[in-house]
Amino acid sequence: MQHVLALDLKDDPALIAEYEAHHRAVWPEVQAHLRRHGVSEMKIYRLGTRMVMVMHTDDAVYDAARMQAASESDPVLVDWEALMWKFQAPTPWTPAGSKWIELKKVFDFRSPPV
Repeated sequence: MQHVLALDLKDDPALIAEYEAHHRAVWPEVQAHLRRHGVSEMKIYRLGTRMVMVMHTDDAVYDAARMQAASESDPVLVDWEALMWKFQAPTPWTPAGSKWIELKKVFDFRSPPV
C-alpha cells in the first residue's frame, strides 16, 4: 500500500540543511524499525518548508498504531524523533500532538497499458 504524508520544517535555511544532512545518514536503528514494521520504501520530498513523504508498506505487516507505539518505547527512536522535532513544525492543518499527517487523495490517473 502507498501512504502519502505531509509535515513542515521550521523556516530556517541552516536547520533545513542540517535536517537534510541527517537524512543522508539515517540511523541504522531507524531503518531497521521501518523494515520491521513493513515499510518497504520511503521517500521524502521538500518544497520550501513543506515536506511530503511517500511510503510503501506491506499490508500483511504494517500497522500504523503498532509502529507508533514501538517508536515511543524504543529509546533510540525516541532520541531520533526528538532530534527531528528540532527541525520540524506541524502544518497549519495538523492536529495538536501530531506530526506527519496523511494526505487525502484527490486525483488518480492511470494510463492503460499499450
